[in-house]
Parts: sequence; C-alpha cells; structure tokens
Amino acid sequence: MNAITYERDGQNFEYRDNKRHLWLLSVLYPLSPLTGIGLHLATGWTWTLALPIIASYGLGPLLDAWLGEDPNNPPPEVVKALEADAFYRRLTLIAVPTHVVSLIVAVAYGALADLSVSGYLALALTTGLASGLAINTAHELGHKSSNVEQWFARIALAVPAYGHFCVEHNRGHHRDVATPEDPASARMGETIYRFALREVPGAFRRGIESERDRLQRLGLPFWSWHNVILQSYALTVVLHGGLLIAFGVKMLPFLVIHSVFAWWQLTSANYIEHYGLKRARRADGRYELCRPCHSWNSNFLASNLVLFHLQRHSEHHANPRRRYQALASDPDAPRLPSGYFGMYLAAYWPPLWFKVMDKRLLALPHVDGHLDRVNIDPAARERLYAQYG
Repeated sequence: MNAITYERDGQNFEYRDNKRHLWLLSVLYPLSPLTGIGLHLATGWTWTLALPIIASYGLGPLLDAWLGEDPNNPPPEVVKALEADAFYRRLTLIAVPTHVVSLIVAVAYGALADLSVSGYLALALTTGLASGLAINTAHELGHKSSNVEQWFARIALAVPAYGHFCVEHNRGHHRDVATPEDPASARMGETIYRFALREVPGAFRRGIESERDRLQRLGLPFWSWHNVILQSYALTVVLHGGLLIAFGVKMLPFLVIHSVFAWWQLTSANYIEHYGLKRARRADGRYELCRPCHSWNSNFLASNLVLFHLQRHSEHHANPRRRYQALASDPDAPRLPSGYFGMYLAAYWPPLWFKVMDKRLLALPHVDGHLDRVNIDPAARERLYAQYG
C-alpha cells in the first residue's frame, strides 16, 4: 500500500489508505446484474435475477452492522497528496464503461432469453439498481473541473436517462441544500413518497432553468450543442435507441422500468441525506453557509466501499470538489444509525423512519429540541408541533 509521509508538531508520520484496492468494489458493483444473469443461466431459477437487489438491501445492512464504522480518516496534511494520486481518478473513469456494459448485457439477455414476466421485471429492476450507481459515479466525476471527467459524468448519466443531474446538483442543490427552497432536501414529517413527487420534477425544472440561464449569459440558445444537459440526453437517445433497434420495441418497458428504478435510488439517497436539517437565516436574509451539521453522515465501511464514499456526506458538502478518497468523517456531524441501504429500508416504511429519525433530529446540538430550527413539511407542521411541542 502506498504510504504518504507528513509532518505534525515536528514529528514525521505515515498515512496509508487501507481501502486503496478495496475501492475496486465501487467499480465492480455496477456489474452485479451479470451475477444474476450468470446464475439464471446456470440454474434456470428466476429469483436469481433479483439476487443483486436481495444482496444489496438484505446483506448490505448486515455487513454494515458486522464490520461497523470506518476508523480510517485521512489527516488534513495528506489531503493534497492523496487527491493527486491518479489511481483513484482512474477508478471513477473505469466505472463508467462498466455501467454501459451492464445495461447492454442486461437488455440483450432480457430480449434473447425466454424470461417470464417476473423474470423480465426482476432483471429490469436489478439493472436499474446498477444504473442508480451510475448517477453516483457521475456525482463524483461531475464535481471535478477537467473536461474528461465532465464528459464521463455525462456518459454515466446517459445510462439511466438523467442528464440534468450534474447541472442541478452542482448549481442548485449545493446552493440551496438544507433550506425549504431545495427540492432535493427532505423535510421533517415528509414521507419519501411525498418527497419523490416534489424532488424529481423540482430537480428537473431547476436543472433546466440553471442551464438556460448559463447559456443566456453566454448569448447562446438553449437548444444547442453547448447545452450540457442536452449533450447527456443525446447520448441517452443513442444508447437506448441503439438497444431498441438491436433488440426490438419489446425492450422499451424494460428501459423505462430500469430508468425509473435508477431515479428511485437517487431519490432514496437524497431523502436520507438532509432529512429535516435546516440552515439558519442571517440578519441580511441570506442563509448561513453550509456546514457539516447540515448533512446526515454515515461512516459504515461496507456500504461506503461500493458508493465511492458518498456516505461521508457532511464532508462532501463542506468540500464539494474534494475527491472521494480524501473525504473524512466528521465526528460531530449528524450520524445515521446504519448505512444507506439500511436507511432506505426504514424510509420505505414511514412510521419506522419517523420513529427512528425524528427524535434523533431534534436531539442534534444545533437543533436542541427547537422545531423552528428544523426544515418542516408544511403539511405535517400541526401534527409535529402537537407531538413535540
């Protein structure tokens, strides 16, 4: 393992990223539908096509509980050297073609194999799970300034047909995060299902408006090749259109189900990452700067290894351009009790989610039981004030 030497208080220390080669899991995980396909070929059992979903939502939380939290935190002195290590950057670039390959192979198998309706649906959902990871890969790449990484982000977003994400996320979500104005920040008392109806169209509109404003400032029309959202959606037309030409229109429902389920993975992440957290307004009417306390952090080892450290979310919002390998876990940040897949399961059952998270939210030091310091769903305001006072 590569060691980085640094100095502190006149003494020399070494830092080693013990996860250096384990980050390959974030590259290989998008190929998980191929595991289900291989087992189906070998056994003929339909349920094996859903095995990646069963493993992610069933085994994932168990692994997080077993392996626990990650003690490996890069000290500030090594961040610059760690970010300069090209090995980590190459992994994110390599991950992009794995998303494309996973979709192509899954569509081909869905078209050519004699699948039942349940097998067709299971494979579409499993492939959607993998393509939800494509949005996560694009999230990591889209925060970087190089043209290569920006283009690879657009290619990744073309797989689940979510080309507006990087524009909306970088220029909208990071600006408005943890405020009532942000459609991608969940409110206390808001179920994930109500949140999805607000977040998905709201994020799309904000992305389109942001890109239109940028092009207008440059004196360019919205409908042009300079539009980075349209660039990604054009790649979607090429990829999805090519698959329909090759394997027939019967694969159109497959692509739609796959894409919607990929979007649902993003919505699930957005829901748990900022639930109820709110930045305070300053005397000038503007919101305070985003701090680590405005994101829920999850430092569980197993799930972070397949998500390019997405779960160290508090540090990400504090330093959006910092590469995944250099993100640290702030011990004072709000903490989720499980990794993302475990929290997704809780969110899908709202009574359980509210029971787990509402008291945890109100107990945060910067909230201290005050509901006026919380981002509350207006529809739930009366109930929450009656419940918590």
